[in-house]
Amino acid sequence: MVMEPLTTDPQSCEIRNKLARSDARPVEWIISPATVPYPQALAAMRARAAAIAAGEAEEAIWLLEHEPLYTAGTSSVPTDLLTNRFPVFDAGRGGQYTYHGPGQRVVYVMLDLTQRGRDIRCLVQGLEDWVVDTLAGFNVVAESRPAPRIGVWVKRPEKGVLKEDKIAAIGVRVSKWVTFHGISLNVAPDLSHYDGIVPCGITDQGVTSLEDLGQIVSMPEVDSVLRGAFERRFGPTISASEQSLLRAGLPGQGN
Repeated sequence: MVMEPLTTDPQSCEIRNKLARSDARPVEWIISPATVPYPQALAAMRARAAAIAAGEAEEAIWLLEHEPLYTAGTSSVPTDLLTNRFPVFDAGRGGQYTYHGPGQRVVYVMLDLTQRGRDIRCLVQGLEDWVVDTLAGFNVVAESRPAPRIGVWVKRPEKGVLKEDKIAAIGVRVSKWVTFHGISLNVAPDLSHYDGIVPCGITDQGVTSLEDLGQIVSMPEVDSVLRGAFERRFGPTISASEQSLLRAGLPGQGN
């Protein structure tokens, strides 16, 4: 859910390097090696975003996986939840229902937009382009689409005329000009797990993954390409440990 007005200039995102900080301060790049419980991740994101807004913490990109679950965005329609097969969590982000699970790279994006153009539309476009660039590194041609079809899509002509599958979802919240939530990229999840929801409220298109498209790659390979593509658009990163971020998401630790 967006908490500040959007910039209205449709050409604003064409300014080169608008999303990069002018001071080139590096973003902490954090990778969790094990799955992270969703409530703990949500609390950690909220705590880190608040600390960034207060000038008490660095920006961060957090890469992780969750155990199978569904999340509901602020625009979710109850009838789009088709089964209670997995736990359902209120995400507090924009968008509708989506799935997270092993084999999907979730990337939580905690950036200070006061240092990156104060343009939420440009941010969403930048996140989509970041994923498109990453997929190009694996010889997958992907594209973004206008709202309400926010996300990254792959054309599937073998499935029919105008058929497309979604390979990555985008869902962000912005509070005090600091972002949290982010993107989820399907690397090799169990795609049948999407059967329990109407993904993002879209009924006439499907979902896919790198594996489904014939690209068998490891998560570290995906992370490496993601990092390079991020740095080209958003600026430098620096590796950091997950420990301080996760401690902030534990009861009584910074919430």
